[in-house]
Amino acid sequence: MVSKLGKQTLMFTGKPTITGYGTVAGPKEGQGPVGSYFDKVFPDMILGEKSFEKAERKLMGTAVELAVEKAALTNEQIDLFIAGDLLNQIITANFSALRLGAPFMGIYGACSSFAQGLLLGGLFVDSGGAQNVVTATSSHNCSAERQYRYPTEYGAQLPPWSQHTVTGAAACVVSATGAGNTLEMATIGKVQDLGVKDPFNMGGAMAPAAADTIFKHLEETGRQPGDYDLIVTGDLGKVGREMVLEIAQRQGVDLSQNYRDCGELIYSKEQQMNAGGSGCACSALVTLGLLFNQNYKRILVVATGALHSPTTYQQQENIPTVAHAVSINFAGGGN
Repeated sequence: MVSKLGKQTLMFTGKPTITGYGTVAGPKEGQGPVGSYFDKVFPDMILGEKSFEKAERKLMGTAVELAVEKAALTNEQIDLFIAGDLLNQIITANFSALRLGAPFMGIYGACSSFAQGLLLGGLFVDSGGAQNVVTATSSHNCSAERQYRYPTEYGAQLPPWSQHTVTGAAACVVSATGAGNTLEMATIGKVQDLGVKDPFNMGGAMAPAAADTIFKHLEETGRQPGDYDLIVTGDLGKVGREMVLEIAQRQGVDLSQNYRDCGELIYSKEQQMNAGGSGCACSALVTLGLLFNQNYKRILVVATGALHSPTTYQQQENIPTVAHAVSINFAGGGN
């Protein structure tokens, strides 16, 4: 059963287990330093489909198939499908749910959707409401760019603090029984707004939300940063990561030894992706691809999301942000 620690943190006492996961990426992600860890890398951005939106749908569908197959399950054994993406009306998740045929809950947390899906999946499994839950998320550079910024044909110049939306998808099966890494705790974040309006400065906008959730998690669990082998944020990039370190230093919290960001890890410097990667798939691909193949005992994944829309930007609203954290114990490690 789930127990509550403070106002925002939940502990999963039944140890919901990630019994299978799938990672699918686009060409640039496959060429990066994490590329060798992905299950499948597509050689182009269109994936044989007629639109970038359909290509993104194929990414998520492939990731879900891989996760279910690795968990040695059939689609009929999936009790619930939880998924989200960046597109209007979360169309990638909706159409993927149609294909999977399982009961479906669509979520939108922007790029925090990976952690949001994991914590909801853990809640359903730990409460006895489901035996097997599939969670998934995706993003596609071209579909996201033309929805949030410019048409893909425009070729706009980007500022150095901007980030490159990751093309890829990841899915995992959270089960009540089985072998694998386990969900230990989750901290639900609060929406933050520190006045950032620049849609290219996602790292700067999301950094305060990431820091707030990390601080709240440590406070309510009674832990120190050193209790984790790694604390990793979702897609703050170089700019946002430096801001989190600065905020933490001001609060007397030392994150300098074991804090990284998935947006910094997914691309190499030679790929010239400005401040790094972003997008729903960024945290999911790095966590399930790279981090799950390391010799860790316990990590804290803090997925970050910018909750603006083209409409709110055009109306000159600030960019509200949120971050959700999930503590994961690796098989054979942690307590």
